[in-house]
Amino acid sequence: MKTGVGGVPVGGDLRLSLNSFTFFKDNEYFNKIVDGYTLFGTQLNPQLVYYPSKDLRLEAGVLLWKDFGNPQLKQVRPTYRATWTTGHHQFILGNIRANLNHNYIEPLFNFERVMQNPLEEGLQYRYLGNRLFMDFWVDWQRQQYRYSNYQEEIAGGLSSSYQLSSDGSNWQVSVPFQFTAIHHGGQIDTLDKPLQTLLNEAVGITVQRQIGSSLIRGLRFNGYVLGFQDNSPTQGQNPFKYGRGLYLNTTLETRYADVMLSYWQGSRFMAPLGGDLYQSASRTVSNPEYLDRQRKILLVRLLRDFRISDAAALTVRVEPLYDFNAQLLDFSFGVYLNFRQEWLLGNVGKRVRVGQ
Repeated sequence: MKTGVGGVPVGGDLRLSLNSFTFFKDNEYFNKIVDGYTLFGTQLNPQLVYYPSKDLRLEAGVLLWKDFGNPQLKQVRPTYRATWTTGHHQFILGNIRANLNHNYIEPLFNFERVMQNPLEEGLQYRYLGNRLFMDFWVDWQRQQYRYSNYQEEIAGGLSSSYQLSSDGSNWQVSVPFQFTAIHHGGQIDTLDKPLQTLLNEAVGITVQRQIGSSLIRGLRFNGYVLGFQDNSPTQGQNPFKYGRGLYLNTTLETRYADVMLSYWQGSRFMAPLGGDLYQSASRTVSNPEYLDRQRKILLVRLLRDFRISDAAALTVRVEPLYDFNAQLLDFSFGVYLNFRQEWLLGNVGKRVRVGQ
């Protein structure tokens, strides 16, 4: 946690927190799986933070979301989070730590959700050990009430990684396991619509080596085998019942930028929460029935982080890709500005109100 004035929190601390995220992502896509479009806007989340004790953090504020080119605010939503941290364990209720905090690979969890679905609401358990990272979460996406004309919608999953190598080893080796699930259903709506339960999982290996040269700083490889299952009681709602995928990445970390080469091969693969590019079923407006049963793409990612201050960073991403089946070259370009800081307003733990 980055803070302004105040250092390590103690019981009674009252703080002001400000998270600001401005984004620009231009998708120059002309394939039949994912549309080309631009995401351009800003999200602001001011909050008051209170520590009843040093292990319990309470946050309350508001999310203001403004898309550029739209005079209206896209969203105005209250935010609330309670976080209890004890040792390596962390329990979160309310607005859980979402999106990139889960550490999912993009075929399972779309990078663009940080811009299009900034809030997740539910509960979360995280284990932050020296060798083991584990994030179990539930996002209650849509609440159903009696006589609703829509289904309830729930998402959740597990993201984990276990380090096999010793801390002092030149080569760091870890084994990640990831799982996501979505469920649409409920028993108190007025719809005659079948339940839907879709599952995805991924298991892989990550190997990285830090290099101390002035130009090359590190080398990293990670590879994953992925699966998809439609476990809905009523079949036929989706074009595939089972699917699988192979995701291979090699990253060269240099002084000037990170260069990442990725290969994706998906066979009848679907992931409701995953990136659009990796699907075997179209998500486009103009070709919604199109299927690419044996999808193969190659991506090159150029990534650079510019540290502006302790609280601010600018990220630039250039991502050309080649679709082997369509024999088509597409690309996307993104610029992202993050600002996160806290200021200590005072300690109110020992103050009492008098005169009542």
